[in-house]
Amino acid sequence: MDGITQHNTYRNDTGTAVPTIRIFKGDILHTPTPDAFEVVEDGFIIVDNGTVRRITSALPSEYANLPVADCNGSLIIPGFNDLHIHAPQYPMAGLGFDYELLPWLERYTFPAEANFADPEITQRWYKRFLNKLWSVGTLRFSAFATLHAGSTLELMRLSQRSGLRPVIGKVNMDRNAPESLIESTDDSLAATQKLIEKSRELTPDIGFIITPRFVPSTTPELMQGLGALVERYDLPVQSHLDENFGEIDWVRELHPDIPSYAEVYEHYGLMPEGRTIMAHCVHTSERERALLKARHVYLAHCAQSNMNLTSGIMPVRRNLDYGLTISIASDVGAGHVPDINHHIVQSIEASKMLSMLPEHQGERPLLLPEAFYMATKAGGSFFGRVGSFEPGYDFDALVIREDDNPLGLSPQERLERYIYAGDDRSITHRFVAGREIPLPFPDIA
Repeated sequence: MDGITQHNTYRNDTGTAVPTIRIFKGDILHTPTPDAFEVVEDGFIIVDNGTVRRITSALPSEYANLPVADCNGSLIIPGFNDLHIHAPQYPMAGLGFDYELLPWLERYTFPAEANFADPEITQRWYKRFLNKLWSVGTLRFSAFATLHAGSTLELMRLSQRSGLRPVIGKVNMDRNAPESLIESTDDSLAATQKLIEKSRELTPDIGFIITPRFVPSTTPELMQGLGALVERYDLPVQSHLDENFGEIDWVRELHPDIPSYAEVYEHYGLMPEGRTIMAHCVHTSERERALLKARHVYLAHCAQSNMNLTSGIMPVRRNLDYGLTISIASDVGAGHVPDINHHIVQSIEASKMLSMLPEHQGERPLLLPEAFYMATKAGGSFFGRVGSFEPGYDFDALVIREDDNPLGLSPQERLERYIYAGDDRSITHRFVAGREIPLPFPDIA
């Protein structure tokens, strides 16, 4: 594996880019469906110009003379996708968990985010943030930045350099926040529009996502303006929904004329079909669930965060049975680590605890293949054909080193040990759309 080239194409004598075929050999695991792992032991993945062509247990004769990247004894799995993370909260991850959501925001989050008006802090901490996501195998993600347009653009520039493929949003807030984190409605909309256009020119591999922080921090006028930008530029949206009872009551007081929290977003054009991420969704009503299903909203399940801030536990099994799309997310910094393997575990554990409560008895807890699917293919589908090794999917992949274990474990058992007990040291190689990604910023401590 040490000699793997990072190039997906070469140029012939006429200067034309010619696709190359790359072949990877190892123990291949993925979840085309949430029901079970598909395992090809000692198999081959054939990748054509960054896209999976096929998986096979024996190499077809037409590829016999091509070089093979031999990962013998290692696992090859899809990369992780995190649909809800706050980049400027990385410095405060692990702080303030004696508080619930709203006082936690006031005491820790808002002061932390205000620091990102400083270009030096922006550079240092966003490089650390991207290095960390790379190290733990999060290859694509949806990130909240801050309301500072310059700082947000810098995060997008750094992400472009990193080789990772996120969507990133400038946070919009024009009420109910410290003075240092409030902008006028007009300034917020103007800065957002300018950033949309500038990012399309400067960071073509990084998507822009409209990001009202949550309903209490955005006036009707700002939400209406953001909805117009969504329509004009055909953009996705991310925000928070039904995380905490105090938050829900606050939304009800601010919008007594709209029946539910979710419908506030829909009312202002902030729930584009199939292009919306709503984080948490711990306390959604039946009316809201029907709307989330109809609009094909992605629910970002943040089990660690919701337990840290005493918000509750999303009823994942009920939501899955209802037909909702659910991904697993870290919600750093309310989640104290970005490692998605840890969040897979906590999602399973939270579902087990919930199934023991009287009102949830009889509900089947999450199984490992289901949670792995949520962290790979379910979340990856927000970015396109990502998160699986089916033909036509981008080759986003992690190589997990061989585990020296006397038990003679199967590939699936080795993956389970990595999910529950492994860390970034287990990952030896990371690929995004077929290109191996090195540590983005080795110069930063």
